[in-house]
Amino acid sequence: MSVTARDVKELRDRTGAGMMDCKAALEEAGGDLEKAIEILRVRGQAKAAKRAEREAAEGYIGSYVHADGKIGVLVEVDCETDFVARSNELREFAQEVALHIAWAAPRYVSEDEVPESEREAELRVLREQAAQDGKPPEVQERIAQGRLAKWLDEVVLLRQEHANREKHGGKTIEEMRAELSAKTGENIVIRRFARLAVGE
Repeated sequence: MSVTARDVKELRDRTGAGMMDCKAALEEAGGDLEKAIEILRVRGQAKAAKRAEREAAEGYIGSYVHADGKIGVLVEVDCETDFVARSNELREFAQEVALHIAWAAPRYVSEDEVPESEREAELRVLREQAAQDGKPPEVQERIAQGRLAKWLDEVVLLRQEHANREKHGGKTIEEMRAELSAKTGENIVIRRFARLAVGE
């Protein structure tokens, strides 16, 4: 099947990938746009993993203050070059992350930041709760591990689905970060954040 320039342009508009990458993905997908998007996402995330080893020493601080003035957030998003730090894409991403943090109130950026002692304490409680259900021990452990994963979703920013599901199609913050990394060709890192709420 021949791939038209219009198809390539549409794929480029939807993914931000390069023209040649779009053409190759469409050819591989037999002209199926959705399949081509999937191919580009897989490749983009593979490239993003390689980029993650590069130092991100430039960046931007995004902010969000809720309309009632009772919740405010600052978030540092780093990249490799000043050019990307000044780009609208990075700044918009930082703002979207700040808005999400205001709503979801995560406690850590990544899973690596969760102290082992806190994780163990949570797992002990979850194991005790699972034991009260009267299920076999191996089932209890699966239940406890499943509940631990849900708890991590609540406290770890990168694991969370963006608060504006409609706008971001149910993507997690990590998926959004990986897409921006693929689009810019740079290592994008959410370095840290601070969330302030009146009375907390």
